[in-house]
Amino acid sequence: MTDLLFIEKDLVTSLKAYIRVEENKLELIKQWADKLHVLSAAATQDPEGFLGNPVNAFKLMKRLNTEWGELESLVLTDMSDVFISNLTIQRQYFPNDEDQAGAAKALMRLQDTYQLDTNTISTGQLPGLSSAASHQASLTVDDCYDLGKVAYSEADYYHTGLWMVQALKQLDQGEMSSAVDAVTILDYLSYSVYQQGDLERALQFTKRLLGLDPMHQRANGNLKYFEYQLSKQKKVEERTEGEAEGRQRRETRGQPDDYLPERKTYEQLCRGEGLRMNPRRESHLFCRYYDNNHHPRYVIGPVKQEDEWDRPHIVRYHNIVSDKEMEKVKELAKPRLRRATVHDPQTGKLTTAHYRVSKSAWLGAYEHPVVDQINQRIGDLTGLDVTTAEDLQVANYGVGGQYEPHFDFGRKDEPDAFEELGTGNRIATWLLYMSDVQAGGATVFTDIGVAVWPKKGSAVFWYNLHPSGEGDYRTRHAACPVLVGNKWVSNKWIHERGQEFRRRCGLQETD
Repeated sequence: MTDLLFIEKDLVTSLKAYIRVEENKLELIKQWADKLHVLSAAATQDPEGFLGNPVNAFKLMKRLNTEWGELESLVLTDMSDVFISNLTIQRQYFPNDEDQAGAAKALMRLQDTYQLDTNTISTGQLPGLSSAASHQASLTVDDCYDLGKVAYSEADYYHTGLWMVQALKQLDQGEMSSAVDAVTILDYLSYSVYQQGDLERALQFTKRLLGLDPMHQRANGNLKYFEYQLSKQKKVEERTEGEAEGRQRRETRGQPDDYLPERKTYEQLCRGEGLRMNPRRESHLFCRYYDNNHHPRYVIGPVKQEDEWDRPHIVRYHNIVSDKEMEKVKELAKPRLRRATVHDPQTGKLTTAHYRVSKSAWLGAYEHPVVDQINQRIGDLTGLDVTTAEDLQVANYGVGGQYEPHFDFGRKDEPDAFEELGTGNRIATWLLYMSDVQAGGATVFTDIGVAVWPKKGSAVFWYNLHPSGEGDYRTRHAACPVLVGNKWVSNKWIHERGQEFRRRCGLQETD
C-alpha cells in the first residue's frame, strides 16, 4: 500500500507535466490565432486594396500553402505519449477489482469488530486517528454506494442496507453524485431490508422510490408483493408464538452466516472488553531484568521481561530488537510479501482463507546477519534449540488485516500438520512486533480473555504444548483487525525436535 502511494505520486507528477505541455501547445495556437484574427479582420475590410500590395499577396500564399499545414501538424500532435507510457508501465502494479472488493470488505470487518456506525467511517472520524489526518478520509455518496454494492454481490444484505442508507442520507443532505441517484439506491435498499425480514421498511423504501419514479416496473411489482406479505405477517404475529418468532428473527438480524459465539468473544477482546485480568490476579504478575540463568550474553546486559499472563505463562520482552534491525527485516521481506496461507486439515496443503488477511514472507538465517542475530537472540532468551525452528515469518497486516482465532500447534485431528518438516509439533511461539499501531491490531487469547497490544521492538513468547507434548488449548489466539495504522510482525515457531537435551537437564517449560 505504501508503494502504491508513491506510484500515484509519480503518476500525478507525470500528469502535471503533460498538462504543462498541452498548455504550451494551446498557447502557441492561441497566439497564432490572435495574430491572424487581427490580420484577416483588417484585410477583409478592403480585400482588393490589401491584395494590391504584392507583399500581402505573397504572405497569403505562404500562409495557406505552408503555415496552415504546420498548424495542422501542431494541432494533431499527441502530447500525451510520455504520460500514457508511464501510466501503462505503472498499471501493472495497480490493484484490481478483487483488491478493491477486498478493501471494501475490510472496512465492513472493521465496522463490525469495533462497532462503528457508517457515519463514523464515512466522515473519517475513526478512533485513534489524529484530527489532522481525518479530514482527508471522508467517503462520498458514490463511495458509500460502491461499498453497498460489494456487500450486495456477496449476498450480505445487512451491510448492503447500512451503506445504501448512508449513501441516501448524504444524497438527501445535498451532496452531489455523478454516478448514482436516489431511485437506484432505494431499489437496492428495499430488496436488502426485505431479505433481512423487515417488510415494513422494505415497503417504506419502495413507496419512496415510486414517489420519484412512478413507472418503475420492479418497484410496482414489489409494492403489491410487500403489502401482501406484510398483511400475512401481521396475522401471524397476532399469535404469541408468532410474536416470539418475529422477536427472535429481529434479534439475530444482521449476524453473518458464520457467526459463532467465539466471534463475539474475539471481537469484544479486540475492543478491550471482556478482559479477565482482575486486580488480584494482576498483582501476581511482575516485571524483571532477565538473563536466562546467567546466560553469558545477558549477564552484563539483561533484558526487560514482563508477565502478560500467568496460566498459560505469556511473557513480553521489551526493546529486544533495534529500529535498525527491524527496518532491515522489513526491507528484506517487502519484495517477497505474498498473501498469507493457512494449513488445510482436509487436504494437508497450504491455502488462502478469508479469516487470515495479511501478507507474509519467509526469511532464512543465511540471508542476512540480522536474521541470524535475531534467531540467536530467540534461542538465548528462551533456552530452546532454534536450529529446527521454522524460518522467520514476516507478516504485514494492512487495511482491516486480521487472523481469526486459531492454534499454532497441530492438533490430534491434524496428524500430518508439520510432517513435511520432520521436526515435530510447534512447541512454542515467538511473536515480535515491528511497528506500533494507532488503533486495533491486538493479539487476543479467546479462551483465557487476554489482549496483548502491539509495541514496537517488543516480543511476546508462550508455549503451545504442555510438558507432556499435549496441545495447550488455552493458547487459542487471534490477530485483531488493524483499525488505524499499519502492523508489522515477525513470528518464530519453535518445534519439538532438538529440545530433548533441554528436557534431560530438567529445564521444563512453564505450564
